[in-house]
Amino acid sequence: MLREVTATRYVTPLHSGGSVPGVVEADDLGTYVLKFTGSAQGVKALVAEIVVGELARRLGLRFPELVLARFDPAVAADEPHQEVQDLLSASAGLNLGMDYLPGARDFTPDIAAVFPVDPLEAGRIVWLDAFTVNVDRTVHSSNLMVWPTFGTAPPKLWLIDHGAALVFHHRWDGAAPERAYDFKHHALGGYGPDTRAADAELSPKVTEALLREVLALVPDAWLTTDFPTPDEARDAYVTYLLARARASASWLPTDFPTRDELAAADARRAAATQKGRPAWLKRVPDLHGKPAAEQDWSVHLG
Repeated sequence: MLREVTATRYVTPLHSGGSVPGVVEADDLGTYVLKFTGSAQGVKALVAEIVVGELARRLGLRFPELVLARFDPAVAADEPHQEVQDLLSASAGLNLGMDYLPGARDFTPDIAAVFPVDPLEAGRIVWLDAFTVNVDRTVHSSNLMVWPTFGTAPPKLWLIDHGAALVFHHRWDGAAPERAYDFKHHALGGYGPDTRAADAELSPKVTEALLREVLALVPDAWLTTDFPTPDEARDAYVTYLLARARASASWLPTDFPTRDELAAADARRAAATQKGRPAWLKRVPDLHGKPAAEQDWSVHLG
């Protein structure tokens, strides 16, 4: 079971994601990024967060601890934005928290240009994303963090934000375990991911027992959107993911553009965008490929 905590202080909303998660402090003295049940993405995003994140951890990838967090909107009574208040009011009760990594930095294209990533590690992450159909780890939205960023320990890549994965659970009748997806613009594609070695290592580890262990971590109440009972939902996830792991030859991505090719494509796209602008808009800085939100959440903690 995931640990359960109670939020005691709402620190700040994070507008960098469409679901508007929030930083909270809890009764275990920990700080968490809270994903809310009342968000537009709904509880299926939280199911994906648990399933993919806990699979990643069990397959040897770095992923922050997840907790189930009790949230009372009263702890955020001073939040000034009405749309955020509406979200919090709709999220009373059990939500999902991810351990906050103090000082962590987003794995942006600028950082990617100088940060070393081993091809096998890149391959493992790409393999996980292809296996779980996570289409939200692109060059400009990596959902990867570099941490720690201070002290003597060398910085490492950490995976975050898997709410967009498991796209098949939005339409079960069209779920095809062997289906391939386009991962050419994966955030780690420029590192020459060794996905074949990753597949040989990780695919055999995806067993029915492992999948059932992970699905058991999902609260029952979050599993009854499409199925009469939570157990039937768990069976459906296990059946699909087990079949997908066994069909890796049909979906394993192996062809990635180099970082130079990606940079050239970005330059062409930015030039086309600039060319299509009216004269007055050409003076607006081109932020293509640059983060639109702050990258260091620790400024909100005090």
